[in-house]
Amino acid sequence: MNIFRKKDVSRDRTGMRRHLRLLDLILLGIGAMVGTGVFTITGTAAATLAGPALVISIIISALCVSISAFFYAEFASRIPANGGAYSYLYAVLGEFPAWIAGWLTIMEFMTAVSSVASGWASYLKGLLSGLGLSVPKALNGTFNPQAGTYVDLLPILVLVFVTGVVLLNSKAALRFNSALVILKFSALALFIFVGIFFIKPENWSHFAPFGFGKLYGGNVGIMAGASLMFFAFLGFESISMAVDEIKEPQKNVPRGIVLSLSIVTVLYILVTLVLTGIVHYSKLDVADAVAFALRSAGLSWAANYVSVVAILTLITVCISMTYALSRMIYSIARDGLLPKSFRKLTATSRVPRNATILVGIAAAVCAGIFPLASIASFLNICTLAYLILLAVAILKLRKDKGLPQAGEFKTPFVPLTPVLSIIICLSFMSQYGSDTWLAFGLALLVGTIIYFIYGYQHSEIN
Repeated sequence: MNIFRKKDVSRDRTGMRRHLRLLDLILLGIGAMVGTGVFTITGTAAATLAGPALVISIIISALCVSISAFFYAEFASRIPANGGAYSYLYAVLGEFPAWIAGWLTIMEFMTAVSSVASGWASYLKGLLSGLGLSVPKALNGTFNPQAGTYVDLLPILVLVFVTGVVLLNSKAALRFNSALVILKFSALALFIFVGIFFIKPENWSHFAPFGFGKLYGGNVGIMAGASLMFFAFLGFESISMAVDEIKEPQKNVPRGIVLSLSIVTVLYILVTLVLTGIVHYSKLDVADAVAFALRSAGLSWAANYVSVVAILTLITVCISMTYALSRMIYSIARDGLLPKSFRKLTATSRVPRNATILVGIAAAVCAGIFPLASIASFLNICTLAYLILLAVAILKLRKDKGLPQAGEFKTPFVPLTPVLSIIICLSFMSQYGSDTWLAFGLALLVGTIIYFIYGYQHSEIN
């Protein structure tokens, strides 16, 4: 049995159409990243973990993500294949490490779509309550019989809609996504430019109330905030999962990743500074933090606009991630590690229908049953684990194939950057509790069982 057999999947041809340009990729990346992280998690993280110093947490998270983004950019230019980290590891480390990375990416994106749908529902509930409306209690929360809630209906409904949009041809789906991304920017720009006049500098006086925290094993502080805000940047890798539909992927994928990540980092820093300047950090542990801050300043009209836009545009994250994940499942199924039914494309729009429907159903179940906090921690630890594998793979790629050729992206300061990435990822992983580690261990066990029972025997390499 050879579980480290390799396959350069960049040589495989698919039936998808190349039509995505650099601007499409930037909007896809921004659409995937700017969502629950900025509209919801910023408030919770400031109130419970880092205070106004959350802005430093964001910078630390951005640096960590940027290093991994460099790895993605180099792999995308040297091994331009659909499937992101899964495809890169298949060519460099072998089949089983690639499957684990693919499985963890599936867990990440599946739970990310669920968490964003939950954040979307929180904003809609806040808007409805302001109008004196509410959803029946049994259908208004995740499974908790003691509290009288059994399923959160609103996230399920939005994911049914998102699945329908992604089943359209990809160009139509991404045009819809791009329009919503622009609308989302308008709301955040309004928050920054209006909110800046209501900042109270005394709210920043106790800048780091929880301290720096611990590099390993901490529960609060700037580092704990960084480990949670890592969640806010997830989705940048969605660009690399659509390589087969991108024009000039070796040039446009690295550019799309770097540009979208840079834009989002600046946006998050500005929003966090204004948010903690308007409202004292201790009051921000709410599901609709940005709108709450505006209401606290007496700007109900702006708060209502932000809420309406958040309700409309958090959908962009669901669309971007559902789009990317369905392509990843398609790629894995094409290699035989998942059932062949998931690699079928529709006759006219060339969309992986069964893979998209699977993503929609699984994400809807997670969003309807599991609470947002549990989802966020689980998807973070899954992501950090496969980013460690990616850092190991960039070292192996350099050892086996040397430096990138002219015109290919080059990760700076190798081997220092991969080693630094591994250290930071391990530090972030150590911030999570035993429940998160237990869920992570179970996910790894299930993924390993699937590979040895089904994947190894049905692999195309066989």
